[in-house]
Amino acid sequence: MDMLDRKLFRDLLRLWAQSLAIALVMACGVATLILSVGTYRSLDETRAAFYDRYRFGTVFATATRAPRHLKSRIENISGVVSAELRIVRPVLIDVIGMAEPASGIAVSIPEYREPAVNRLYLRHGRLPEAGRRNEVAVLESFADAHGFRPGDTFEAIMNGRKRTLDIVGIVLSPEYIFALGPGDMVPDPRRYGVFYMSEKALAGLFDLDGAFNDVSLTTLRNADSRQIIDALDLVLKPYGGIGAYDREDQTSHSFLDAELDQLQAMSSIIPPIFLAVAAFLVNMILSRLIALEREQVGLLKALGYSNWAIGGHYAKLVVVIALVGLVIGAAAGLWLGLGLTRLYAGFFAFPFLIFRQSLDLYLLAGGVTVAAALAGAVKAIWSTVRLAPAVAMSPPAPTTYRSFFFGKLQKIGLFSQLTVMAFRHLVRWPVRSFLTTLGTAMSVALLITSLFAYDSIDHMIDAIFFQADRQDATLTFTDDLAPGALFTVDALPAVIKAEPYRHTAVKLRNGHRELRMAIVGVPEDADLSRILDLSLKPMPAPPAGLVLSERVADKLQLRAGDFVEVELMEHNNRVVEIEIGALSPQRIGRPDTGGPAASGAVTVSGLAQSYVGLTAYMRLDALDRLLRDGKRISGARIQIDGSELPALYDEIKKTPAIASIALQGVSRVRFRETVERNITTSTTVYVTLAVIITFGVIYNSARIQLSERARELASLRVFGFTRAEVSSVLMVELAVIVLLAQPLGWLLGYGLSWSVVEGLATDLFRIPLVVSAKTFAYSSFVVIVAAIISALIVRRRVDRLDLIRVLKTRE
Repeated sequence: MDMLDRKLFRDLLRLWAQSLAIALVMACGVATLILSVGTYRSLDETRAAFYDRYRFGTVFATATRAPRHLKSRIENISGVVSAELRIVRPVLIDVIGMAEPASGIAVSIPEYREPAVNRLYLRHGRLPEAGRRNEVAVLESFADAHGFRPGDTFEAIMNGRKRTLDIVGIVLSPEYIFALGPGDMVPDPRRYGVFYMSEKALAGLFDLDGAFNDVSLTTLRNADSRQIIDALDLVLKPYGGIGAYDREDQTSHSFLDAELDQLQAMSSIIPPIFLAVAAFLVNMILSRLIALEREQVGLLKALGYSNWAIGGHYAKLVVVIALVGLVIGAAAGLWLGLGLTRLYAGFFAFPFLIFRQSLDLYLLAGGVTVAAALAGAVKAIWSTVRLAPAVAMSPPAPTTYRSFFFGKLQKIGLFSQLTVMAFRHLVRWPVRSFLTTLGTAMSVALLITSLFAYDSIDHMIDAIFFQADRQDATLTFTDDLAPGALFTVDALPAVIKAEPYRHTAVKLRNGHRELRMAIVGVPEDADLSRILDLSLKPMPAPPAGLVLSERVADKLQLRAGDFVEVELMEHNNRVVEIEIGALSPQRIGRPDTGGPAASGAVTVSGLAQSYVGLTAYMRLDALDRLLRDGKRISGARIQIDGSELPALYDEIKKTPAIASIALQGVSRVRFRETVERNITTSTTVYVTLAVIITFGVIYNSARIQLSERARELASLRVFGFTRAEVSSVLMVELAVIVLLAQPLGWLLGYGLSWSVVEGLATDLFRIPLVVSAKTFAYSSFVVIVAAIISALIVRRRVDRLDLIRVLKTRE
């Protein structure tokens, strides 16, 4: 072994604790990088394989009733590979042992062939056979929630008739990886199910013989989806087509895409924090090591060792520490990544799981880690290389201290002499003191970034379920009905109050920007479901105006006074223009009186706060006038008496006009349980990571200070100061650093939380930025406790100083 390599080995043995602390911080960065990127790649590859093998559609459309002879026209659209014409209808499901009715979707499948698009993965049993009208194959998530197996039965209300259905198979579909029921924010497989029936059976039940109401297409890889959508809309428009859309707007795919985007955001935010702190620690420990070995460096140069050899020796030390961190981090990242991938695979309905950790990921992690470590060491190594042998062998110039205001404070008795010593050392090395404070602040910031989610979710739940949508349940009708249907809802058992609503699918356009969404009509005196302004205060629906959610206005770049084009997708794609302006009834343009747009214009009053989806609101009578088809309602929001729920559920199951019921209380509980389970897991990981950062920074800082000041601390002991008094010099210095790190950590944590909120915001889901005082306090408490433990470990070394050996060292 080369002499310098033997020295390297001895240095590592002597500095093992400090080196391990740095390696653990690096390991955290490596682990989070491998965890996030590895999980993202695994889920993305699993999704891609499932989509490809089972021919998930790329363009989708619905109609009211279209003849099947349109299939050839659809397949002849340029860029279309295959088309599957289906019947898809909402149903109510009645399961034995479950009081409330579940919502569901019935989907047709061909009788004598596999579907050309959206094929099914058969987990158990078989698919329904031709001619057997009561056979169904159910989605696996729904089957597991109720313990169904092939041979079991359940009842469904389909087109007003209750049928007993026989389960012959359990399947998964690329179309329902994320199966979200009406009114739910997270999947609830107990109350929402998808099942598949033969085409003839479903056509007979819904009077759609020779017709379809849903179509899915697969297209060429490089096909222009916009042109295909326009052509498909032209074909379906005479038959009630409400606008085709591509895969990006498909519900299941959109939610899965949002989760993958979150993993990508995680890989770009968290690992750099650890690697930056590790680079600082490397710089700190290497600078001190070189300072202590000045004489050895001078001797090595005098003996003929080149600058490259000596610089390479210290670079090897850094690389070895980085490699230890890489090995620990890679093992932890692999284990955590596999667990997280399995967790996601359970949350999303994948039939199989592809978990691969490719070599390039580990090379990336290794390269980034070593580069960060060497970046931290480059200044220290350069200072070694440039030293002349004669200069290196002479002791460094003594530290110059100046009189600051601390001395004046000592004279008036505010601080002891030992405390002033600690303050002076901090001021003497301002850059190092600041970087140590910054490293500790990063721990606080990391904790705030993970814990603020509790505050945000609580705020979000309060805004959604207690301020905006305060109803107990939402009923959705199979079709828009006359307002008189509200009297029938009022007469249902347990119903205390009912409010109507209407929704219609639209496309909003502003120049080249376009959004597919819905306008919701609410009554003038709405109380159960309220519109909230940007400060979360209830606001009335304008007499003839439109209220946009903040997200919609931002995406379309709209403001007061602008016009927005609205395409009414359920009304022959009629186009109107809406002006963003003041709430003024006299500016309403009616079709018969003219207005700013050829087919009429209405006024948009302002912006509303909404954390879920893309929404726009109008007063119900104004929406009726806009649509020109008379007064209609799409459903009702109801307040109910909990003591009469069984009677209400029984009556709903007997009412053909009700397509689904969404229970706010159940949705809220399910949402909170799902989110808190995920947050608890991530918080546990982040608390561990924050403690590791704190220990690495404080322990290394204390050890460096001890090595620098061992002689003066030993001298204080000889002068008669007690162990506690001598230790206080280091403890006060560390305490000042930790305390100064708290407000800086709060500021950094708030900034990182903001970046997380912005990075995770999607059209489906947005988290408000809310950080409570409790979160700040808890984050500081964890870091302070970790710092105290780290400092106490070093204090033991102060108590055990060998006074004679230390005092014999060169000044």
